[in-house]
Amino acid sequence: MNKPEKSLLPDGAKARQVYLSLRDQIADGRLEDGENLPPEQKLAQIYAVSRVTIRRALDALAAAELIVRRAGSGTTVSTSGKSGKPMAMNLATLMPQLVEMGQSTTARLLSFSYGAAPEFVATALRLDPKEQVQIATRVRSADEIPFSHLTTYVPAAIASNYSENDLATTPLFKLLELSGVHIKDAHQSVSATLAGPEVAEALGIAVGSALLSLRRVVRDVNDNGVEFLSGLYRPDMFRLEMPLTRVGEESARHWEPAIGKPSGEQP
Repeated sequence: MNKPEKSLLPDGAKARQVYLSLRDQIADGRLEDGENLPPEQKLAQIYAVSRVTIRRALDALAAAELIVRRAGSGTTVSTSGKSGKPMAMNLATLMPQLVEMGQSTTARLLSFSYGAAPEFVATALRLDPKEQVQIATRVRSADEIPFSHLTTYVPAAIASNYSENDLATTPLFKLLELSGVHIKDAHQSVSATLAGPEVAEALGIAVGSALLSLRRVVRDVNDNGVEFLSGLYRPDMFRLEMPLTRVGEESARHWEPAIGKPSGEQP
């Protein structure tokens, strides 16, 4: 398993900024496997820092196994030896994919408790402010590499049907269904955030790393809120996809989500 990235973070704020910038470019494919990076002097000009700062950032990237540095031949992006295939979720067919992901990845339960729902959760699920919910935090991994930090809130009346051990070993969607819940739909929003110390440690990344932030409210056939999910995902290990199709006539033509179509299927 890869070393936690926090132990590889270079000293100095400027070196960290360069490191995170180059790491993100490698993670999202702007810098591809086998591509040569500019020389140190050129990188120093690009980032307006010293060569010493660039060298620290490159040393950290090499320690993270993202680049290879060879005397006389420069610095090359090298990600082919890294394990862990990024997870991809198609927003058009999200619900069945969530079940499949729960079965093909592993989860580690970090915390499990019951308490009053936080105000933002109670509002989203339309619960009484004093209503008890089960609060669980898990880290989900693929090929032993953590990619998501998930906190779920489920009304206690539903959550009482399964145990802490069940939650550690079985996808939550399955547990909800086994509890008699008939899921109708979900509303999901996606934004971006930065990793705080606790999340960074759990995901093995640097404090301040960029994360995808996902919030999902799940409702049953009676329009009752049955789950609130707050998820944080490593962008180098997880991506959300949405196929689009061109619809309408003449000036009214526009892009529209191709609901129900796999990302590789043409409309």
